[in-house]
Amino acid sequence: MSTTIVHLVRHGEVHNPERVLYGRLPGFRLSARGESQAARTAQAFEGHDVTHLACSPLQRTRQTALPMARVTGLEPQVDEDLIEAGNRFEGLRTKGWRTQLINPVRWPLMVDPSEPSWGEPYRDIQSRMLDAVERARLAAEGHEAVLVTHQLPIVTVQRWVAGLDVAHMPWDRRCELASVTSLVFRGAAVAECVYTEPAQEI
Repeated sequence: MSTTIVHLVRHGEVHNPERVLYGRLPGFRLSARGESQAARTAQAFEGHDVTHLACSPLQRTRQTALPMARVTGLEPQVDEDLIEAGNRFEGLRTKGWRTQLINPVRWPLMVDPSEPSWGEPYRDIQSRMLDAVERARLAAEGHEAVLVTHQLPIVTVQRWVAGLDVAHMPWDRRCELASVTSLVFRGAAVAECVYTEPAQEI
């Protein structure tokens, strides 16, 4: 029975001086720190048997995949299923005392946090992510694959592996910038899930 590893890599820090929820909005690139994080995480894959590399279509994941491409010698493939979660609060400040979510006009979108009612359903995100993981497992069977994606999509996979309900609170997430969640498959079944932060010190 062959062993295949699918690594889910979160993108690096984004340049976001206005501190808005950028979601799928265009034009959000990595910050200088984010570029350093991406480079450090890519270094962690030197000597690995990576035969498949894919990323979400958004700029920040494409940029994070670039140093990975140099390390692995692979051309990143764009996989639409790896995209960030859809969110109707895109472009708004959603954290801190300047949050725009206190405006009553937005309250109807917050009636069901377990769905969530303001964006793409958690189960839909999980379903497309598991499809992307399975395609990567098959493409890299017996080797390793790297998928560069986003925090919430990765968390939905983590929770699936752990047997947890996909609905959760944001503070329960363990998926830092440029982190790696590695799914170790024995055949078609996940035998182990390993979480690491190669760029933790940046």
